[in-house]
Amino acid sequence: MTLNLRRPILIGGIGLSAALWLLETLQHSGSEMGETALIGLAAAGAGYWWWKQQSPKLELALPQPLANREAAEKAIATSEAAIKLLASEAQNSADPANLTAKLDRLRSELDRQDLRITVTGGKAVGKTALIQVLNSNWASQHPQKLSLQETAPLFANTNADAKINGDLALFVTAGDITDSEFQTLSQLAAAGQRVLLVWNKQDQYLPEQQSQVLHSLQQKMQGILGTEDIIAIAASPNSIKVRQHQADGTFKERIEKQVSQLDPLTERLTKILTEERQQLVWASAVREAASIKLEAKTLLNAVRRDRAIPIIEQYQYIAAATVFANPVPALDLLATTAISTQLVIDLGAIYQRKFSLDQAKTVAATLANQMFKLGLVELSTQTITGLLKSNAVTYVAGGAVQGISAAYFTRIAGLSLIEYFQSQELENAAKGIFNLDQLTKTLQAVFTQNQQVSFLQSFVNQVASRLSSQVSGPETVKSAAN
Repeated sequence: MTLNLRRPILIGGIGLSAALWLLETLQHSGSEMGETALIGLAAAGAGYWWWKQQSPKLELALPQPLANREAAEKAIATSEAAIKLLASEAQNSADPANLTAKLDRLRSELDRQDLRITVTGGKAVGKTALIQVLNSNWASQHPQKLSLQETAPLFANTNADAKINGDLALFVTAGDITDSEFQTLSQLAAAGQRVLLVWNKQDQYLPEQQSQVLHSLQQKMQGILGTEDIIAIAASPNSIKVRQHQADGTFKERIEKQVSQLDPLTERLTKILTEERQQLVWASAVREAASIKLEAKTLLNAVRRDRAIPIIEQYQYIAAATVFANPVPALDLLATTAISTQLVIDLGAIYQRKFSLDQAKTVAATLANQMFKLGLVELSTQTITGLLKSNAVTYVAGGAVQGISAAYFTRIAGLSLIEYFQSQELENAAKGIFNLDQLTKTLQAVFTQNQQVSFLQSFVNQVASRLSSQVSGPETVKSAAN
């Protein structure tokens, strides 16, 4: 891989750093510390000409509210744009065509009349019995069509809970809800899923207990579900034993089957079908379109990451070689800042973020400042110093720690940008929206993920091997870029 000489920020920064280092070596050793500081300040001032381009302010993204049919059509259009973007960057892939087929089906169902109801809940709460009773009784009494489907029991496997795909969810519980049930209900409501909380098997409680359980459910779900959406039923009541006393003093016993108690639920479903049916269909379209968009975005992120990682590796070796050959700290900072700024621009191009010089400088400076403020520089340098002692060939070189540290921080900065870009909405790229606070949080997470001793040992050995073969002078940057 060769270094692109059309990158003025990178070449200018490294070139200026190298020239000033040569000037520093000509100074008298007695005034070394004071003159080094002056040279560093002069370097920053001289480099200002390639940093002074005007740029717009960085803006924060604001969430967009949902609506009805208009929102559904907008969500479909947004997903379609994501699929087209994937198709333009993913060569010879069938994924865009598959996603387009899903979106076409979704578009054709915007005016469907049947309501799709998902019955979900934990194990042994009566989901199957409820579906059987509704299917047998509903069609004969109501003209509206219902499509009922049951999910696998929730909470049986915490890593594989069922996904809710219906227009309306009936969340079935057999008593007062647990913490896990409360969390799931809250998440469904927050995601815009229409939910009815159905307390089944109320017949297993005494009348005074029934009112207590219902009141408890209403209190816990206050602010999440309306009281009218918390319903007590008995889909398949337990049979009871009836004893009939005879005139001769004897008695007869019989088992009497109880009638399902579904009236509160069917009344609520009827009202919802009458008043909300079409809105529920559109809301489902919004959620499903968002799911298709997420699938396209995930595939696109994988394609872009494959293109971004080699660029990060290129710049980490350039940073290592530059700092390794340059012992002046003030000039190291200038060179690595130039490298980081060019890295921001190059990665931004992959993720369709067109940064101006000033924006790129702001992002690079934010990453560098946060590394210092969070103590990442000191912690990592100490760790790298310890690991480097086992590499006798490179450890004897004075700039080895600084060079490997520069490579490591360049890599962390690049990976943080990748993770940040991948977490953002695709539309933000075109709008130029950038959130520096979110980037800082991403930096912390990426640093934690890349602090394992095994990874650092491998990284130190890899970069040290590169540095041990480097020579000083102009060939250093050229060799590192190959």
